Amino acid sequence: MNRTMRHIAVFCGVLVLSLLVRATWVQFARADSLAEHKKNRRVQIDTFSAPRGDIVVGGKAITGSVATPGSDLKYKRTFKEGPMYAPVTGYFSQAQGATFLEGVENDLLSGKDRRLLGSPLDVLTREKPRPGDVVTTIDPKAQKAAYKGLTDLDAKGAVVAIDPRSGRILAMASTPSYDPSVFAGISGKESEAFRELDRRKDKPLNNRATRETYPPGSTFKILTAAAALEHGTVTDIDAPSGARAPYRLPLSTTEIGNVVPNSMCDEVSMKTAMQWSCNNVFLDAALKTGKDKMRETAEKFGFNKEQFTPVRSAASAYPKELDKPQTALTGMGQGSVTSTPLQMAMTVAGLANDGKVMKPYMVDELRGPDLSVIEKAEPEVLDRAVSVDTAKKVQAMMEHTVTDGTADKVRMRGVTVGGKPGTAQHGADVRDERPYAWFVSYAKQPDGTSPVAVAVLVDPEDMDISRSEIAGGRLGAPIAKAVMEAVLRR
Repeated sequence: MNRTMRHIAVFCGVLVLSLLVRATWVQFARADSLAEHKKNRRVQIDTFSAPRGDIVVGGKAITGSVATPGSDLKYKRTFKEGPMYAPVTGYFSQAQGATFLEGVENDLLSGKDRRLLGSPLDVLTREKPRPGDVVTTIDPKAQKAAYKGLTDLDAKGAVVAIDPRSGRILAMASTPSYDPSVFAGISGKESEAFRELDRRKDKPLNNRATRETYPPGSTFKILTAAAALEHGTVTDIDAPSGARAPYRLPLSTTEIGNVVPNSMCDEVSMKTAMQWSCNNVFLDAALKTGKDKMRETAEKFGFNKEQFTPVRSAASAYPKELDKPQTALTGMGQGSVTSTPLQMAMTVAGLANDGKVMKPYMVDELRGPDLSVIEKAEPEVLDRAVSVDTAKKVQAMMEHTVTDGTADKVRMRGVTVGGKPGTAQHGADVRDERPYAWFVSYAKQPDGTSPVAVAVLVDPEDMDISRSEIAGGRLGAPIAKAVMEAVLRR
């Protein structure tokens, strides 16, 4: 063989070897990633080839699967009372993918979770296991009360209810909402239904309970009070505060007044200030406590961190870089502080639980097709936000605000209730923007423990209501009361 032929033979051998190496690499090293690639049609066909496991509320499935004749995607998802439960389930669509519990727990619901395999033989034979179910912590009656309260107002808003003792999420509603069933398939009509929802000005696809943040307004005063008491800025909730009304912000000529006459708030105690929502006392308390200690307390309640329920929630914010006027404004829930409704529910729940904040969760257990429990949730302490003594003092102020103050619309016969309404200004020009209406509350049992804490947000932007009627006590309190009553009746 001459020299040229040898070079050609070696070159061809290298090419063959390269092909073998590449084929081996694709077949073994990249097999899983290619098999699961979103543009691999076989993946989509496999995903929708069989009925899916269910999401369960109150012992009943709120999801299902239905055959789609004439399509290689054999099944699509159905949702019972879809708009009411959409903030919990999310959607599962042949065209749009999956969100919330449908996305986070997809492996179990689709049967891909390895914990569903029955025996080692199933692994060898590649036997596809049957899907499992996701059992939620949601109380169906509390959820209905939350959703009905918002839809009766025809308002944008959100409600979150938590069991303070465990962190179980009992209700999570967001309006306006949508029915995930209407775009669960891949047809042109269903794709257009999704695009129409996505184009709407009122953003029904947004989860206002967990994914959007708002200034919390006067509901944040419960955290300001907790921080001031915990760090010794205030030691006696009945002692005169010395804070003048109206209150002049430090380093500024701006004066902050009150909804009630300033004479009712001038130098009053923190208890009276909570009763009538006097801004001056809480502005002064936040300023004297200082930005670092205020932020430290806020973070113990969960601020500045994303929460996972297991669905991810946006982080509420208490910023680091604040000057003195900005620090004072956070005392009344304005300025740079923002919160999700979930976070405000966690805050009031932590105070109702004597200062201990529990990690919020909405999946009670993951269940196999034979009803065996694959995974069971256990209550977990997120943080000790404040001492028992501090929490008891804030409770006393909130309960006084219900019996003798601005939160009186949540009073219930024979039940101890604590509450705090709030109205939050927002936008570049607060005179033009309609404020948000907030309400936070909890209910106690005779033994002093609280089985439910609620946060309600109402955005009255599109409501047929005058600006003077926008108040947390008027709009949010009836919803909070209905949710608490639903839980207490259970």
